[in-house]
Amino acid sequence: MGFKCGIIGLPNVGKSTLFNALTESNKAEVANYPFATIEPNVGRVAVPDDRLNILAKISKSEKIIPTYIDFVDIAGLVKGASSGEGLGNKFLSHIREVDAIIHVVRCFKDNNITHINNDVSPLKDIETIKTELLLADIEVLERKIQSLQKKQKSGDKKIIYELKILSNLLKKIDENLSNNLYESEIKIIDELNLITTKPTMYICNVDEKSILKGNNFSKLVHSKALSENNVSINISASIEAQISELENEEEKLEFINDLDLKETTLNRLIKSGYNLLNLITFFTSGPKETRAWTVEKNTEVSIAAGKIHSDFQKGFIRAETIKYEDYKKFNGELGVKEAGKLKQEGKGYIVKDGDIFHFLFNV
Repeated sequence: MGFKCGIIGLPNVGKSTLFNALTESNKAEVANYPFATIEPNVGRVAVPDDRLNILAKISKSEKIIPTYIDFVDIAGLVKGASSGEGLGNKFLSHIREVDAIIHVVRCFKDNNITHINNDVSPLKDIETIKTELLLADIEVLERKIQSLQKKQKSGDKKIIYELKILSNLLKKIDENLSNNLYESEIKIIDELNLITTKPTMYICNVDEKSILKGNNFSKLVHSKALSENNVSINISASIEAQISELENEEEKLEFINDLDLKETTLNRLIKSGYNLLNLITFFTSGPKETRAWTVEKNTEVSIAAGKIHSDFQKGFIRAETIKYEDYKKFNGELGVKEAGKLKQEGKGYIVKDGDIFHFLFNV
């Protein structure tokens, strides 16, 4: 399991520049005019994890297989998108297909790069986008409710129950209470694929001088994120573009160090994305391959086994389990066994980040 992040925002905020930098490609056209992106660009990136290389070295693996993240560069939304302005509904449908949303907000002034509203105002920009997403979801809910109202005359209890749930849900979303939902509502949301309930992080695209400490614009966004129990990250799309053009990792690290940055934007985004979606990584490792697998937190080990193959879950017996730190400390499975650190876990065991598994099954 990887995950898919949609990059959204107003036109000319740096979405496509960021996308190209993250995916180290030139798939997205970067242009100083609205709607340079029409069809969404998709780039698949390996999730960086130093543990993979260490495990592969210890296991003498022939192959290393990471997990992946898909970045989707979605065209710039504008005021009125929910009613078809710009390229409106087409863009909104693209956003419905992602797992999480990266909302890029312009936090810099540059007279050479036009702003669609001729005024750099991050909070106003955020509200413009949020309003359009909210209106789009309300429209979806209203259509569904109207359809159920026509059917409720049949007296079907399931229809009546769903109508009640959706009516309550519409009220909550209309009042911006969509973070306080019941499990029954969440199940229906999953079926409707509503946008406003998707996990979202803010990316403040700042000028190069503000990359470390931010600026007045990014501080406004950061405060808003905190008030929403959300997260914001400062990046400079222009710096990331420069980094992506360097030929090797050594040059990239040197460039990052010269800027006093601790890690790349890609690493920071992925860490934030994993936290947003409550994801963790487990591993399988042996002579043939070392591989990373992604599951949600609180996943039972038998379900994690099913990520590899359905037979592993159906015929699950137990999982031989090693903690990453033990695998590293005792130099592999044999050393772990000799140290008495290998555990036999039943199907109710909850997977921990960094667990290394060997699954026993019988089908």
